Amino acid sequence: MDIRAFTDAPEVLHPMDELKAYWTSKKKIISDIVDEEGNQYVDIVMEGGGVLGIALVGYTYALESVGIRFLGIGGTSAGAINALLLAAVDSPSNPKSEKILQILADLEMFSFVDGDSDSTDFIRGMVEGAGWFKMGWKGMQVMDNLFEDFGLCPGNAFLRWLTANLTAAGIRSLKDLEYRIKDLPGLISRSGKKISLKQADPKLALVCADISTETKVIFPDMVDLYFKNPQKVNPARFVRASMSIPGFFHPYRVPGIPQGADAARRWKELAGYKGKLPKQVYFVDGGIMSNFPINLFHVKGVPASPTLGVKLGTDRTAPHKIEKPTHMLGAIFNSARHCADYDFIVRNPDYQSLVAYINTGKHDWLNFFIKDNDKVDLFARGVNEAIRFLKTFDWDEYKKVRKNLK
Repeated sequence: MDIRAFTDAPEVLHPMDELKAYWTSKKKIISDIVDEEGNQYVDIVMEGGGVLGIALVGYTYALESVGIRFLGIGGTSAGAINALLLAAVDSPSNPKSEKILQILADLEMFSFVDGDSDSTDFIRGMVEGAGWFKMGWKGMQVMDNLFEDFGLCPGNAFLRWLTANLTAAGIRSLKDLEYRIKDLPGLISRSGKKISLKQADPKLALVCADISTETKVIFPDMVDLYFKNPQKVNPARFVRASMSIPGFFHPYRVPGIPQGADAARRWKELAGYKGKLPKQVYFVDGGIMSNFPINLFHVKGVPASPTLGVKLGTDRTAPHKIEKPTHMLGAIFNSARHCADYDFIVRNPDYQSLVAYINTGKHDWLNFFIKDNDKVDLFARGVNEAIRFLKTFDWDEYKKVRKNLK
């Protein structure tokens, strides 16, 4: 697809024209950290949600179009994919969403379904809503995949795709990525004071679930626990760990875990783990522990810039309808992956004005057979939610709320 199919779609083009006119007339302030070009810098955290992540690109596209740039970038699963690409494909001062959009426009998402023919048929039947008899028969055919490999798809196609796109952007290792993230222009506060690299604290934070030690892992902060030569690790591996949807993809296995007294000390300090160190670790989707890790960049007091949160869908608008075993399983899974994040927002209600909810309509988060027009629709939904947020968010009022918090 040409990216103009996205950016020139009427449901994108006309609202974007209105946003740019509004932004020019209002000269709206959304952060107290700026660069010499007038770009404003914020942190951003993005929720996981499978193929719905296309909407996240629409959201950041609208933000970047009015000069908003990112320092702290975090996410889980699909949010982790967009987070890594935002950090990797260009320097922090440059807009990146169009480059990411081109990567996604060229992508046939079905290519990520890299299991055998039985697995592919089962997934297609699940997405298309095949009847119980058909799904039962197909389910019998994939039992060996689930019992032997713990999932239907190896996930190798995804890892190759992401690695290739990082390589094209000049990122082959964590060392390359850290250099890119820290390649900031001169930053100043609105009062005119220079902001050092240490003060700006640009970082990437990708949430993964280590089920071997029951650890919520944040890469690259905790990379030393899992890799002997962390600076040489390709960051695509972090996202492969974060997006390992249980049952759908094989867990991501990391063998050769560092051993010894120093390693044990790091595990205790970073993960609170005091037991025998594992020799191999299994990662599954970080969303089972924190699908919307809005607390990643939280600081006490009044921050110099906001932490924007982007959720895929509107949550808890009605109680779960639980009439079948499948309803029960779905409700349990959603409660497990959401409750810690909901709890943080309840305890920090000021974040309610920072979080945007993209209405993803009837799109299925596991529909890797998604059609081009549905991709455009998701992108447009992200764009329009970003526009709504930008027009309603009041930075000065938010700082007053933070100042008055006890």
